Amino acid sequence: MNYIPTIGLEIHAELKTKSKMFCSCKNDPLEKLPNVNICPICMGHPGTLPVPNAEAIRMVLKTGLALNCTVAEYSKFDRKNYFYPDLPKGYQISQYDLPLCENGFLRIGERDIRIQRIHLEEDTARSQHSAQADYSLVDFNRAGVPLMELVTEPDLESGEEAAAFGQELQMILRYLLVSDADMEKGQMRVEANVSLRPEGTEELGTKVEVKNLNSFRSVQNAIAFEIRRQTELLEAGKEIAQETRGWNEAKKETFSQREKESAHDYRYFPEPDIPPLTFTKDFIEQLRLEVPELPQKKRERIQQEYELKDKEVALLVKDRALGEYFEQVVSELGSRLPQKELAKKISLTKNYIVSDLQGLLNGMSVEDPNFKITPENFAELISMLADGTISSPGAKSLLKKMFETGGDPSQLLESEQLAQISDEGAIEKIAKDIISKNPKAVEDFKSGKQNALQFLIGQMMAATKGTVSPEGARKILITLLAP
Repeated sequence: MNYIPTIGLEIHAELKTKSKMFCSCKNDPLEKLPNVNICPICMGHPGTLPVPNAEAIRMVLKTGLALNCTVAEYSKFDRKNYFYPDLPKGYQISQYDLPLCENGFLRIGERDIRIQRIHLEEDTARSQHSAQADYSLVDFNRAGVPLMELVTEPDLESGEEAAAFGQELQMILRYLLVSDADMEKGQMRVEANVSLRPEGTEELGTKVEVKNLNSFRSVQNAIAFEIRRQTELLEAGKEIAQETRGWNEAKKETFSQREKESAHDYRYFPEPDIPPLTFTKDFIEQLRLEVPELPQKKRERIQQEYELKDKEVALLVKDRALGEYFEQVVSELGSRLPQKELAKKISLTKNYIVSDLQGLLNGMSVEDPNFKITPENFAELISMLADGTISSPGAKSLLKKMFETGGDPSQLLESEQLAQISDEGAIEKIAKDIISKNPKAVEDFKSGKQNALQFLIGQMMAATKGTVSPEGARKILITLLAP
């Protein structure tokens, strides 16, 4: 019998607010010193009252609008009751039946993946366990950090599709500036609900939740493993237990943690210390205006406007800041240029940003304060390259100097003596010097070894710091070496 996988995701993302969800403590869950960003409110002391973070609420509403959700005009917070050492109050302030956002979708490939809900809650503290000790430690810096939870409908069909959904959502959160969503830092966490049903039936199988997925590769691998595990059990005539399972990255397998709780196990009830939330239609529409161009629209637009390759589009969309920098450079090049000339400069801009600049950045963002090349100066460099003022090797050298100093390319060109040599007499003199110094290469070339010519061209480029074009060097060398 064939089995059809049915997959739903629960994704948590820590929001980039200055303060925590219900108190004024600094929102910095990555703080290395334990228990410094805490107060009586986020520690759950008796008699304290929570005050909702308005900016966190706005962030979730904007996310819902970006994901085609219906934004609630009336919502409330609830208490989710359970005891765990990293939950100081003994309950979590969350949302149950009236979330902020519902009934949205995110397009992945050719399919719309439905989003059931997006709600807001507080994060828990972080437990630290040591194999060498018989106790655990708790760091409360993360307790109370604003945490957005997104729940999809069971529309996903594979681990690959689930990972693609997570990656697209991560980009959207970064475009909205609501979360850095760095999975390695725990800012975005994914849980997958996986079940199988016999082909030809509509009733869903028993759902198994897989936790501890801290990378998109883990999401893909864990779902694939769980599909295989459940298939083997069903084919052997065994039942699937409804449970929560963890993911062992080293063994590449899931393992049982506990039986899966149901909603009634948490004894939800309205949070008595926080009044209900109401939003006017005008407020919601104002928030809608704050939603920027999102990855899918940007992907389609820059593909059409700049005729880029798929990999180039993917890079400029994934790295929002780099994509904006590319378009700022193109804008500086001038929209009034003849189309053919502008197309050439756009092509050069794309090549130098995607390859050369990326190599110099080495993981740094163009938004980093230490990045010194303005879009105006980068555009000037491209113009100098396009009109022949500087050769390609010279441009690469100049770009490196600009990266190091932030200097103006025209001034650096003069100080570094990188302007392209156009005087044929000067080029001929340099070529004769190279020929006289490399008799073996000259002899090899005359005996038919074309690599020898490339060597001589390289010697000329090195001697002139790239101020002679490779084409010019080739032409003069062939002329001088002719029988």
